[in-house]
Amino acid sequence: MNRSCLIALAFLAFSGVAANAGPCTSEIDKIEKAVSAPNSMFGPTARQTVGAQDSHQPTPESIAQAQKRADTHYDDVLKEAKALDAANNPKCQEVVKKVKDLVGM
Repeated sequence: MNRSCLIALAFLAFSGVAANAGPCTSEIDKIEKAVSAPNSMFGPTARQTVGAQDSHQPTPESIAQAQKRADTHYDDVLKEAKALDAANNPKCQEVVKKVKDLVGM
């Protein structure tokens, strides 16, 4: 009797997790894992500036600012994707594509 109750509880617990998953949950999880992996080749990037195109050498400060802007933009777009996913809005797929582009996936 106890064993069948445990199996039923396990089934309900796992089915509840699946029911809460949105249309983009698995893709968002993949992106987050890829970006946070040690020595990952994926990470937030930004477009090349006009100064870089004009052969101006970057300074440590300009590199830090660019990295901060890229990180902030990545975080904002990822939050948007998660919010749409939580609302079961299929538009999250478009935003997930943007996130993938931002991290080089």
